[in-house]
Amino acid sequence: MSTPTDQKPRRFALGKGLESLLPSKPAAVAEPVESSGQPLEIALDLIDRNPYQTRTSFDEAKLAELAASIAVSGVVQPIVVRPGGADSQGRNDGRYTLITGERRLLASKLAGKATIPSIVREVSNVQAMEMTIVENLQRADLNPIEQAHAYSRLSNEFHMTQEQMAVRTGQGRAMIANYLRLLRLPDSLRKQVETGELSFGHAKCLLALESEEAMIAVAQKISALHLSVRMTENYVQGLLYPEAKTKAEKQAPAVDPNVREAQDHLRRTLGLKVTIDDKNGKGKVIIEYSGVEDFDAILTALGTASA
Repeated sequence: MSTPTDQKPRRFALGKGLESLLPSKPAAVAEPVESSGQPLEIALDLIDRNPYQTRTSFDEAKLAELAASIAVSGVVQPIVVRPGGADSQGRNDGRYTLITGERRLLASKLAGKATIPSIVREVSNVQAMEMTIVENLQRADLNPIEQAHAYSRLSNEFHMTQEQMAVRTGQGRAMIANYLRLLRLPDSLRKQVETGELSFGHAKCLLALESEEAMIAVAQKISALHLSVRMTENYVQGLLYPEAKTKAEKQAPAVDPNVREAQDHLRRTLGLKVTIDDKNGKGKVIIEYSGVEDFDAILTALGTASA
């Protein structure tokens, strides 16, 4: 669920782009295509789907719209494939495996096309997987959980640090840490984030809670009461620190608006409890965390995480 005041996480263009992942020298099978500047028309039934695809769903309505456009105007941007079937380990057996452009491939089949313009590249399994993940992260309609899984694969399968992922994708390190933390949500809440029932901002608030039961209970309250992200954040803080909330309600000391705004910004960015104790321009910033992952998120935001 999202509210009109919720802000979607800012998306960035790729840092180095997919071209940085491609070999500098064109493959022998693609040389005639490269020299003419024209892509190769390849039969759709000779192209196997990408075994490294991280996307779990495609919007059927948008896919149908793309198919209708392709039926009339054809495929404007060629897909990228590599020689060899998905199970042939790269051998050139007359088949090809998709690297990027799955929506165009599926829409072309839906449009009844026999061939599709393709650029053939000689890349390894590792390069193909990395290219697929990075291309997916570039897509504006990738849901937060799909993005989280993509970053997780870059970390687990390519042993990339968050700094390296930030450079490759153009995304901030703190944002990457927040995406990865989404995988700590219970399965039911991850599904809600995937479908858009629960926003990225709401999910970050829930991660401050220690138990899955508490996360699910608050998520139900968000849906029932249509709580905004700010309201959810305040509610969660009240659950975590009930005594502090009661004391604050009794004393209700005046807080400088600039200090309050800075404190709220840090809370939203880190998804953690942050308190700024300011007295005439001097004071301290207190950041509370409940686990190693939260601590890593703090280090990442400060730019001090190990490369």
